[in-house]
Amino acid sequence: MTARRLLLLNGPNLNLLGTRQPEVYGATTLPEIEASVTALAAELGFEVRAVQSNHEGVLIDAIHEARGDCAGIIINPGAYSHTSVAIPDALTSVELPVAEVHLSNIHRREPFRHHSYVSAVAEMVIAGAGPAGYEYAVRYLAGKLP
Repeated sequence: MTARRLLLLNGPNLNLLGTRQPEVYGATTLPEIEASVTALAAELGFEVRAVQSNHEGVLIDAIHEARGDCAGIIINPGAYSHTSVAIPDALTSVELPVAEVHLSNIHRREPFRHHSYVSAVAEMVIAGAGPAGYEYAVRYLAGKLP
């Protein structure tokens, strides 16, 4: 197992960051977030494997694969936060520390967004910090992992 690797997992519609509702999600693109996470992780001695998908099964497969070569998971499940039971089940099954990130503050948005199934299995949750939330998650996991 490569203990110094993090899985950066982004769910549906996050491939549209930078152009999709910038008033809610900001102007930073997903490639820019992936680059900043990778650079910070490298400074802290970690590699990053970044995966984005609009398909729940692809996200679950990436979580399962992380069991063999990652030390922790940073996930922005997007809308699956509020609808998927399978994603938190997969996260629990791999027994890795999980940091959940949301660009917007889901608790200030529509009521259906206030609950995240992933939060129940995440060690920490960051909501509303924009792209910096991903960096907080990297720092959290890097400080926690050997």
